Amino acid sequence: MEMKQVLLEVIGTTREEVVTAARNGADRIELITAITEGGLTPSLGLVYEAVEAVDIPVNVMIRPHSRSFMYDADDMRTIVADVRLIRSTGANAIVFGALTPEGTIDKAALEQVLEAADGLPMTFHRAVDETRDIYEALDVLLGYPQITSVLTSGGQPSALQATDVIAEMVRRAEGSLLSILAGSGLTVESVGGFIQETGVRHVHFGSNVRQGTRSLSPIDPERLSGLAALLRTV
Repeated sequence: MEMKQVLLEVIGTTREEVVTAARNGADRIELITAITEGGLTPSLGLVYEAVEAVDIPVNVMIRPHSRSFMYDADDMRTIVADVRLIRSTGANAIVFGALTPEGTIDKAALEQVLEAADGLPMTFHRAVDETRDIYEALDVLLGYPQITSVLTSGGQPSALQATDVIAEMVRRAEGSLLSILAGSGLTVESVGGFIQETGVRHVHFGSNVRQGTRSLSPIDPERLSGLAALLRTV
């Protein structure tokens, strides 16, 4: 059976970046603000502008602060309000994650957000990398058909340090509606070998497709288009 083309998700923080990413080979956008904090909820105006500007899917981060992945009742009010507003923009999906103090998936928060999303798909983000047991967490997430993607570095600062874990996550998700989206630490130079080693078919890029590979620099069209061309061959 022929393997599907590798999906390339690229972080966008402005309308201009979203357009640049779409023109240079991105298959999907993760729309965020505060890239140096790991991504926070972008403004509603930016969400509307991004969705209107490109023909590729735009997934929107839902994260009210970067203190932790634990959210109290006030946080949840904000999160649910954001989800309901973003649902009306034409965004493809939301990106969210929540944990308990014990380091497990916060199912109560997750279910509240999924209900507010009302069928809009979800990527569970790298909060999964801070769980006490990443396979246990994945098993929980596999129980929610609305969760179509898990962004992970395999519990390590860089996905390149966790090839065995990510390969096992890919194996466990096989045959489900959920895709393993590998991100953090991937480089244009290393991604081909990483894909061969792990079997992952969805990859996520932020700083490494930016000028000087710096997170606050603009997207580098040449570097991104080169990556997109490479991914068509693996």
